[in-house]
Amino acid sequence: MKTHYDLNVWNDSITLVKEIYSITTKFPKDEIYGLTSQIKRAVVSIPSNIAEGASRQTTKEFIQFLYIALGSVSEVETQLIIAKELSFIDDNNLNILLTKIESIKKMLNGLIKHLRKRNAN
Repeated sequence: MKTHYDLNVWNDSITLVKEIYSITTKFPKDEIYGLTSQIKRAVVSIPSNIAEGASRQTTKEFIQFLYIALGSVSEVETQLIIAKELSFIDDNNLNILLTKIESIKKMLNGLIKHLRKRNAN
């Protein structure tokens, strides 16, 4: 790996950020400092932690940041479900986003597994 730019999971999470930002523009204006702000912070945290971890000195540190990114993915997933329950997004948009989130989770878990195996050798 050269940099985080080379990671599909980083690129896919950047795409997710753009999609979340687009969808949250349709949330009620009185949510701008509530759920809208919280979901935006959480989704931006995903690629940010991947990038920060990739720049660290050790594989152990990188893995720790990938776990933080994984936590942020789960946070976004939960917030999207809440948004659906509050009728801020419809079933179709929720399902599209949850499919992308599941893919990002799998990629993060795969990268963690790969790094742990490589680090053990």
